[in-house]
Amino acid sequence: MKVLITGGAGFIGSTIASAFAERGVTPVVLDSLITGRPEFTEGKIFYQGDIADGDLVDQIFRDHPDITVTVHCAALIVVPDSMTDPLRYYRVNVAKTLELAGHLHRNACDRMIFASTAGMYRPEADLSVTEESGLEPQNPYTRSKMMAEQMLDDFATAYGLRVISLRYLNPIGADPQLRTGLQNSKPTHALGKMIESYRLGVPFKITGVDWETRDGTAIRDYIHVWDIARAFYEAAARFDSIVPPLQPADRQRAYQVINLGTGDGTTVRELVTAFRDVVGDGFLAEEAPARPGDVVGAYVNPAKARDLLGWKPEYTIEDAIRHSLLWAERRSELDVA
Repeated sequence: MKVLITGGAGFIGSTIASAFAERGVTPVVLDSLITGRPEFTEGKIFYQGDIADGDLVDQIFRDHPDITVTVHCAALIVVPDSMTDPLRYYRVNVAKTLELAGHLHRNACDRMIFASTAGMYRPEADLSVTEESGLEPQNPYTRSKMMAEQMLDDFATAYGLRVISLRYLNPIGADPQLRTGLQNSKPTHALGKMIESYRLGVPFKITGVDWETRDGTAIRDYIHVWDIARAFYEAAARFDSIVPPLQPADRQRAYQVINLGTGDGTTVRELVTAFRDVVGDGFLAEEAPARPGDVVGAYVNPAKARDLLGWKPEYTIEDAIRHSLLWAERRSELDVA
């Protein structure tokens, strides 16, 4: 059995590839390497190119007719960049996803697992989101993911492409074996800023302390990237039971959305405490006003993932911090080499 992984040289896609390989499924990686790292493809079947290149996708399926499912991770994902260059985000995340879906349909590959975002939801009063929460994307990145999902849903109804969309919020950590991790040497999420502050010996700024959360600081649903990778494997292993082959009259049920998360999230203060538990009390933090554009955040109710995937997070936030710190050192070595 083989799985095609688009964006398989990126942070999440490469980790998913390793998770499949460890479980006896051969990953076939398709990545343009615009943001992916070539060393993340070592030891894997790798094709460099664009997901919209129909000739290349056809060649992949000729070479590997035993591909049974496609995991679609290829995307642009940086929210601030999406606001300054929305054209690029809609072209890559929406238009090229449409082209890829057509190529898969032409090659009779009717199973797709789509890497999406729970950032498109409107949180409930308690800041949780479920699969039934309303959609209210706040930026071109989350809108592009929502639009891609809507297209794939239409594809499923019209052509029989079966899709499982996995939505999550804040992946952190690294492959526990340190084979892969974040490509960006200066990640912009709170944990990345903490690591940067820790290495520079300067205080980390807790921006915003009067949000309506359990301790006044913003909340995020941080989830270890290896736990995300496990969920993708479980979705592939259980695909036909989650989205069975359907007759044309029943194809409106050929699209499933499943959220991945912790069920309670982590506030910024809690993340600081966990970071100190890992590195010691010498880590400094200070309060600061909220920045323009900051939001209170949300967390994901993962009940459906437990029911359909038999999945729950296994790694703690402290585990993710340790792996992130180790990967930061490992990435420095790779950047120098």
